[in-house]
Amino acid sequence: MLKRILVGAGIVVAIILAFKYCEFKKNDDAGIEYNTNLIQQQILNVGKLVVTEGHFSEVITYKNQQKYLMDMISFEKKALIVVNANVTVAYDLHKMKYDIDEKNKTITILNIPKEEITINPDIQFYDVEQSKLNPFTGDDYNKINKSVKANLAKKIDKSTLKTNAQNRLISELSKILIMTNSMGWKLQYNGKTIESETELNQDLKL
Repeated sequence: MLKRILVGAGIVVAIILAFKYCEFKKNDDAGIEYNTNLIQQQILNVGKLVVTEGHFSEVITYKNQQKYLMDMISFEKKALIVVNANVTVAYDLHKMKYDIDEKNKTITILNIPKEEITINPDIQFYDVEQSKLNPFTGDDYNKINKSVKANLAKKIDKSTLKTNAQNRLISELSKILIMTNSMGWKLQYNGKTIESETELNQDLKL
């Protein structure tokens, strides 16, 4: 009789332990799913167009000569050109690629999109001098526009516009870093575990 009672009690205990284990496993899986959904939502919130704007101005003189009769006669055209340009440097974080490893609680940023630079120049002509034998043509305007954009690109490289844009990018990506740290997850990029905004900044400049 006592043996039966002990066997019965053992079975009951086994059932209770099995139930508790299943309940724990269920809660653990629910926690992982909740964390993953939260992370994905945060990445979606970060995934937007980050735009930094700048303004540049320059004044250039355009000259062109047409020569005839073995260069004995020439007809010159020239103009003073004032350029005001609005420039944007943008990162489209909708294009960012990443991987979520639930088992190891790791987010890996696979690819950060390259910056997109847009130059919109407003070109005004002053003191235009031309002749019927050497007038301004569409080819001149194309050359001027190309030269203006090339000069502006050099100015952009020497300015702080790109740096400011990258700082804004890092600020957005840091939101993911803060969230992963608070949840006990890891953020990886370029084969490294990122633990601070400084490391993220340094790694982006590699």
